[in-house]
Amino acid sequence: MYNVELDEVARINRITDTTTIEVGQEIFIPNRQKPQSLTPEYFSDDFIWPLKGRIISLFGQTFNNTINKGINIEPHGATSVVAARSGKVVFYAENFGSYGKTLIIDHQDGFSTVYARNAEILVGPGDAVQRGAPIAKVGSAGRDKNRYLHFEIRRGHIPQNPHFYLPR
Repeated sequence: MYNVELDEVARINRITDTTTIEVGQEIFIPNRQKPQSLTPEYFSDDFIWPLKGRIISLFGQTFNNTINKGINIEPHGATSVVAARSGKVVFYAENFGSYGKTLIIDHQDGFSTVYARNAEILVGPGDAVQRGAPIAKVGSAGRDKNRYLHFEIRRGHIPQNPHFYLPR
């Protein structure tokens, strides 16, 4: 909104973990410009939740001895995973290590989303997908038989905290 990168805000404010920023917390915004007007087009392709469910592991949290670079969502009822934003499928792996069936969608504006631990993939590399379209079914991977979606939002190749992008 102020045309300042989150990484810069965190660095200037000496915030080592951006997941700890809270609503109402005072922070300094360096080289702040006037807020950008957010037109309806901006909101037309915002991120949406890829799955309805309960978050069982947050961004930056240690989960199975690994720092989580996304969020893990346990499904409530339906197990359909939908595209969080429109884009093009650029990666698919049947067995991507502990992530199992994994796919990545490039949103062609520097952002991509990662969907891992799927039981079934409904799209393939090169496919254009629309926001909200079914792309997979939640599953499990490796020795961990719990069903949940591992979801990441990346800017370039850097994982971002999905809570900054998903609707509340």
